[in-house]
Amino acid sequence: SPAAAGKLLVIPMEGSHWLSMKEVLAELSERGHEIVVIAPDSKILIDSSRRYELKSYPVPFKTEEMEELIR
Repeated sequence: SPAAAGKLLVIPMEGSHWLSMKEVLAELSERGHEIVVIAPDSKILIDSSRRYELKSYPVPFKTEEMEELIR
């Protein structure tokens, strides 16, 4: 059925987009979905959680550089 639990791959953006999505992922996890979040090594707000598996990939810039660009 459409309501059955499944697998979900998430490739989020930094910022408020992630903060909003995080709440949705928590609810989906509680309903039995398996969730994998893919984020760059230089992530700022995207963090690990017991509700999903976080996988990271290398990028050619550091977290500090990303923070400076945001400021």
